[in-house]
Amino acid sequence: MTDVQRDDVDIPTEDGVADAYLVRPADDRPHPGVLFYQDAYGPRPHLKSMADRLAAAGYTVLLPNVFYRLGRAPVVDLPEFIDPGADPSIWERLGPMLADLTSDLVKRDAGAYLRWLADSPLVADGPVALTGYCMGSRLALWTAGAHPDRVAAAAGFHGGGLATDDPDSPHLEAPRITAELYFGHADEDASLPPAQIARFEEALTAAGVRHTCEVYTGAHHGFTQADTPAYHQEADERHWAALLDLLKRTF
Repeated sequence: MTDVQRDDVDIPTEDGVADAYLVRPADDRPHPGVLFYQDAYGPRPHLKSMADRLAAAGYTVLLPNVFYRLGRAPVVDLPEFIDPGADPSIWERLGPMLADLTSDLVKRDAGAYLRWLADSPLVADGPVALTGYCMGSRLALWTAGAHPDRVAAAAGFHGGGLATDDPDSPHLEAPRITAELYFGHADEDASLPPAQIARFEEALTAAGVRHTCEVYTGAHHGFTQADTPAYHQEADERHWAALLDLLKRTF
């Protein structure tokens, strides 16, 4: 496996400074950039290990703390194994944070993350790719729609609320997206029922977005997260194959 170099970096935004985790191959050469959007639990050892795996495949990966307005990561102290079923207070603390992170804030912050990547000598010239998990799937769609010239590909896994009646529902970004998309849905995910899956894909098709949407049988919301009860090894490895294939097609 390729050796990687890990760093903590600070990214100036319009509203302050976002702390972020940066990892890339340890060869001091520029590599294609990947903006990695967290799930609600935020940057932590498991997510950083996922970013490391991407970097080892040949990418410069930026994992920002999207809740930086509330403090540096970890914004909320969480156990090593995160089980909201055993501790409902976890979502009592996280829920208001998610509600306050509006699409407008996400798009504004995305501009700062993308500018930082474009200016970094560690990132190859040209547009970057996105990958997002749980809520990060929504963030990836909002980013791809708001910054089409900077995003060549975007992936999302076990995302919820992708095609709702809300005026800022992520599926409404479809007409502005020029990137190729890949989305892996969990078939046992109450936050993305079959009707939303169909509505999401219909929006992408109608807008002419290059996309692949697949439903992972037997998987639950959060199936890539090995530090939670939702983890599903087979679905996780399928996600890695699909993500790396998308990146290889893109760069």
